[in-house]
Amino acid sequence: MTASRKGFFNAFKDVWMLDGVRTPMVDYCGSLGHISPTDLGIKAARAVLARAGVPGEHIGTVITGNMAPGDYEQFMLPRHIGLYAGVPQSVPALMTQRICGTGFELFRQAGEQIQSGCADVALVVGSENMTRNPIAAFTHRTGFKLGSPVEFKDFLWEALNDSACGINMIQTAENLAKKYGITREEVDVFASASFAKAVAAQESGFLAGEIAPVVTEKFELEGYATRGIKLQGKITEVDKDTHARISPVEVLAKLRAVHAGGVQTGGNSSALVDAAAAAIVASGAYARAEGKKPLARVVAAAVVGVPPEIMGIGPAPAIKLLLERAGLQLDAIGRFEINEAQGAQTLSVGRELGLDLSKLNVNGGAIALGHPLAATGVRLTLTLARELQRSGLRYGVSSACIGGGQGIALLLENPLAS
Repeated sequence: MTASRKGFFNAFKDVWMLDGVRTPMVDYCGSLGHISPTDLGIKAARAVLARAGVPGEHIGTVITGNMAPGDYEQFMLPRHIGLYAGVPQSVPALMTQRICGTGFELFRQAGEQIQSGCADVALVVGSENMTRNPIAAFTHRTGFKLGSPVEFKDFLWEALNDSACGINMIQTAENLAKKYGITREEVDVFASASFAKAVAAQESGFLAGEIAPVVTEKFELEGYATRGIKLQGKITEVDKDTHARISPVEVLAKLRAVHAGGVQTGGNSSALVDAAAAAIVASGAYARAEGKKPLARVVAAAVVGVPPEIMGIGPAPAIKLLLERAGLQLDAIGRFEINEAQGAQTLSVGRELGLDLSKLNVNGGAIALGHPLAATGVRLTLTLARELQRSGLRYGVSSACIGGGQGIALLLENPLAS
């Protein structure tokens, strides 16, 4: 790893993404809303090990991410995911967080651990249940004074605020809209296109290729309590993303802006969804010895800081640093997967970079599919790797802005096109 005032950069010489998988991304308060993020993570972990054909005993490190506590066991989430996925007890587990960049950070840390020789194979899992964000109180441990207000608040809603700059995440996108001269109509057009691309990717079966359906099942671990997933009511299987739907510009235009006079609405911002995503990252030596055909080479990673009040611009300097240090020009990148936190935010990144938008989020983005915080980076990177192979392109970049003012980006290479 090398650091500078621009941020820091990792180059990985022989680090590979063997395979990946995710659960469906299901709307807030939907059919996955009652399931612990730990159990969603176990589901994804078991599915990716099976899909990659990697035995649990080959895993040398478990790296997980989860932002909001979805149950009282969040402290144990990384350990429980590893153990119930079949990873040996002797293998350590870690939970990391970089807010919306968490899923990308999992790959970055996996690359560091593999390149340094700590492990040959990493299980990375991002899991998020937005529905189960708690209603919380942080001020009542010492009791209640007579007449004092009860301060239970919505953790999900409050977490959208940045107290340093005194605004919420939507307002940071509004700041970018003003800076880059982005109109409401442009944002709605972008959102409508995101929905249309996601629907097309569903109908073609492309998105189904990365989804492990969620069913009622038990997770057994000899000598320990049985965990599992139990779907509710008459539902027997959840096998597709639920938010994508054709959304014409004229329909989106009727929605009220979140802030008066602004460009962002509920229809052109990322959807709240519940999901988990997992991947196997390994050394080239392991992949060759086991006869694996990786999805992608993890070439490099970059992380930067930006002003909190325009946090959404973070992908632009992260991608600039990534490509500068990797020795590549922007036009060498065949596909970009940039998280659509808000429509104006993503368009601002495109303008700052001079990005060809025909290369961006070609299978739909978070406006259409959703943004399950810690799982998002794993999902975007998996989708990117699969899209590079489908399109026969060599290089791709996955990236996201990060609340508080950061940006993160990963560079992937298609082994079939190198």
